[in-house]
Amino acid sequence: MALTKEKKAELVKRFGKTEKDTGSIEVQIALLTEQIIRLTEHLKNNKKDSASKRGLLKLVGQRRGLLDYLAKNDRDAYIRLIQELGLRK
Repeated sequence: MALTKEKKAELVKRFGKTEKDTGSIEVQIALLTEQIIRLTEHLKNNKKDSASKRGLLKLVGQRRGLLDYLAKNDRDAYIRLIQELGLRK
């Protein structure tokens, strides 16, 4: 269920400052969001997969921490990112 190279490159190009900018906070949040979406779809079909559910909760917590950091340090970028990704505040 890992991201394909093409999908990851597309997200990096869309949210990063350059094509090789995989470390910026916006790119990390976008990659985590894509993984969360994929895991959510997996769990809809496999309801008893507790290990994946735990992994999903860890990813959501990690994304929440990064979003809190971004909101504290760059409010405009935070608002723009959650609108682009379709996340709730």
